[in-house]
Amino acid sequence: MEVSVSDDDDLVILVCTNPNEPIQTTNLINQEILLSTTDILDSDLTSFLTFHTIKIQTHRNRLIEQSLYFRGLLSGSFSESCSGSITINWNLFVFMQILKHMSGFPLDITTENILPLYEGALYFGVETLLLKCETWFSEVFSPEGFQLMQIQMEDLIQIWKFSLDHASDFILHLCIGYLARNFMWAKQNNLFGKIPYNLLLSSVKHPHLTVDSEMHLSDALLLWLESNMENLEMRNEAEDNYNAILKQIRVDLLPLWFAAGKRNSFYFRQLAEESLGSIFRALNILPIGYLDISRYSDLQHLRIRVTEYSKKIDLSSCPQLTSAILLLSLIPVPYFTDPMQRKTIEQFFISSGHPRRENYEFPQKLLDTFIFEAVQEVDISKCRRLLIEHAVDYFSQSFPSLKILKASYLLNIRTTGFLQLLKKCSLVSEIDLTVDITPLIPTSVTVLFSSPAVIPLVPEKTSSLKYKPVETMSFHESRPIISYVTKLTLEGRTDVDDLSLRYISKFCVSLCHLNIKGCIYVTDIGISDLIGRCKNLNSIVVCDTSFGINSVQALCPAISDGGNFPSLHSRDDHLNSVAYNLQSLHMGGCIGISELSLQELMSQTQVLKSLCLSGTYLVDQALYNFKGSSLEMLDVSDTKISEAALSYVIHGNPNLKSLKARGCQNLLKGDSSIEKRESGFSSLHEELHAELGKKCRLEELEFGWGFSSFSLSALEPALTSLKTISVGLGGMLGEDALRQLPEICPLLETIILHFQVISDIIVTKLIMTLVKLQVLALCYCFGDISMSSFKFPMQNLRKLRLERVTPWMTNDDLVILSQNCRNLVELSLLGCPLLNSDSQQIISRAWPGLVTIHLEECGEITANGVSALLDCRALEDLLLRHNGPGLQRNFIFHAASEMPLLRKLSLDICDASEGDFDIPNYADRCFLSTLKIARCKSQRCAFHLPVPSSGSSRRSVHVETLVLVWNSKNLTRTVVKERL
Repeated sequence: MEVSVSDDDDLVILVCTNPNEPIQTTNLINQEILLSTTDILDSDLTSFLTFHTIKIQTHRNRLIEQSLYFRGLLSGSFSESCSGSITINWNLFVFMQILKHMSGFPLDITTENILPLYEGALYFGVETLLLKCETWFSEVFSPEGFQLMQIQMEDLIQIWKFSLDHASDFILHLCIGYLARNFMWAKQNNLFGKIPYNLLLSSVKHPHLTVDSEMHLSDALLLWLESNMENLEMRNEAEDNYNAILKQIRVDLLPLWFAAGKRNSFYFRQLAEESLGSIFRALNILPIGYLDISRYSDLQHLRIRVTEYSKKIDLSSCPQLTSAILLLSLIPVPYFTDPMQRKTIEQFFISSGHPRRENYEFPQKLLDTFIFEAVQEVDISKCRRLLIEHAVDYFSQSFPSLKILKASYLLNIRTTGFLQLLKKCSLVSEIDLTVDITPLIPTSVTVLFSSPAVIPLVPEKTSSLKYKPVETMSFHESRPIISYVTKLTLEGRTDVDDLSLRYISKFCVSLCHLNIKGCIYVTDIGISDLIGRCKNLNSIVVCDTSFGINSVQALCPAISDGGNFPSLHSRDDHLNSVAYNLQSLHMGGCIGISELSLQELMSQTQVLKSLCLSGTYLVDQALYNFKGSSLEMLDVSDTKISEAALSYVIHGNPNLKSLKARGCQNLLKGDSSIEKRESGFSSLHEELHAELGKKCRLEELEFGWGFSSFSLSALEPALTSLKTISVGLGGMLGEDALRQLPEICPLLETIILHFQVISDIIVTKLIMTLVKLQVLALCYCFGDISMSSFKFPMQNLRKLRLERVTPWMTNDDLVILSQNCRNLVELSLLGCPLLNSDSQQIISRAWPGLVTIHLEECGEITANGVSALLDCRALEDLLLRHNGPGLQRNFIFHAASEMPLLRKLSLDICDASEGDFDIPNYADRCFLSTLKIARCKSQRCAFHLPVPSSGSSRRSVHVETLVLVWNSKNLTRTVVKERL
């Protein structure tokens, strides 16, 4: 190729070869090509890369102006300054890109070419390209850049290593800040364990480290250590390195259950003990706001991690959290370096536990809190020592963009009073105030006697801060301030009544989702009144309430009072009804709805995605009336529907992902004998299986009657993505089907089997094949299983229920079980008569972080009392029945005192060493929400019941269970008979 030049003295030839890449075309080894700068700018460079040598004729002065390398080479005393050619040994493609840039051609920088370009710019001293690359790094690694283009983890690691090799502090700092700000994203990446130690440590120390909670940080660091310990040990740096990185964790702010569960961790054991010690010291200090801050020179370990980039703050399950700690985390850092301001902080910590709201004042010097605009979600669930009034004050000042507030399992909150407090947080749109569902659900028990206990709301000689509920203000006399709340969850709350619902309908005018499941004190009239006022509702959860005909009429205005409805309604009536716009309707256990009302309701729900009708008077015609085609979840458990009606709904809803139909006896027609059931399964369920198998891709499946091995085989196309399967009474999978289960459903995470025939081979295959299995429940199953089924590691298993399937279990077997299921948080054993009191220590040592323990008819576990079991300090749900009469009279108070998160406690009089238990008063209840004391045998009642209204003398009554329910109103004492 010829090149025309005007001034030969101003030109120089660059002889470029690529020493790093093999020659691709052997017949061109000795060939070369001569190009001008214009050729490079106008052509596709890839067409020249087949040449071994490329000679480029370019202007000497341009090279000198644009490149420090060429300036020194061509302007100095080097021999090249007088030569007409210069040899360049660099990557051909990269160098020509750099040359194009020096000629004024715009380059498109990407993650693929940034490092070669930057390295070339450094070597050749092209300052304009260096600036362009550094600008790219600054933009991509900025907070805004993360939203536009996320750097892949492998690219981040490569850039970090490159920066180390080239001593680029600028890029190193960018990498550290990027990882620190986006730590929650990084910890979920599969390559998190590949992050270099220095990068990880530096990011954890960075002031912009942004994590949802201290637990998330701990989890991530432990995961990294497990992935890198072998490499650290090879360099004899293991102990120093993992100690240095774990010291960055603020152990005083870990959730109780997490700290307790890590007591067996090789790396975390010491920190877990330190964390538990700190938590319990804080819980035992009477001035509730006070903390011993003398051992923290900079107070950093008491500050919750909140940065300008934080979007979510998760403080759940931290009973040690107080208003003082929360405020400490929100005030500016300079306060801690100034001696006078630090003294003010310390004085505030000592005195901030004052119980009375009217006497509480913010220290003026602490009013200047940081504002964190990015925070949108805060979770303070189970933080029972956090004074709600103070927390809302802090949130309103520091989190102006707060939209989601979760405050579940807090009994010291009254619903309407709490909603009024939130008028300060004007943008909150989602509120979760869930508490445990009361054991007094009418469909579950027969109430023999119930009365409120007369107990002072604030007991004498007790800190009212600990138990005083947020007061209900006088809201019915004035118009409430309108809120932006669209999603409100009040599940299980016993302080919610019709008056509360009326306030909610006025306060939450934009309400779209309402969950009042288990709110037993609301009436049908109250629910219907709210539905009539809240026209934007598109999601209603009213399971186990008095939801009935009046509520149905509010959803469907055209329906008549008696449940009879006209045959024709105007289109406008349907379009204007709340039912027509519902996307979620859960009304399981609502038995106040007639069959005809239910049929009309189903005819007006056109866009439902989630529907729960379990335990209602659901009949086939109601399902035939359903015209929707968007269902993703359907629950018709314990109803009278038939296979044909269920098939009809499935046919019209191909997006169904969850189907629950346990307890539906009408799905199995004809004679129930095993022989006829097996022979008739194919014809009986052909239509149902065809609809499910061809149309749906299920993720959750619950069946009982009518479900068989044929069902599993026929549904195979629909079950490839199944994560949960539950087979109950009436279902009959058989050994062959259970063996095939892992192949058909390789993604299973939950398996619940009732009344199935199982064997060692089946259990072993399930455990060894299903690597994602988290929940395993074998209840009342038949077959021959032994300890050999559980001799394989189940590291991901979190919940285990073995009920009436392991009567052979001994303490030695329990030890083996504990070695293979190290990460359990829930354990239920029923019918293990060979266990004894030593089992307690095995359980508490193996699983110190257990949240739920159910032990029933397990030999003599409690024959000598309960001591080691109480070392499971994070327990929230404890059931002990028929395990030996060793429980002391004061066991209830003792258990609640030792386990700060304990909410549910179930006992049996049979296990009381003195024949009875002392019932704690309102002041002593700690965190208990319900207490159940059962009497299993017919004998003289130990509970004193009131004199009957007939005037007869006091008499003994044979009862099943005494239930004491604490709520934010009072203590209810109820005697019930539970229904099986």
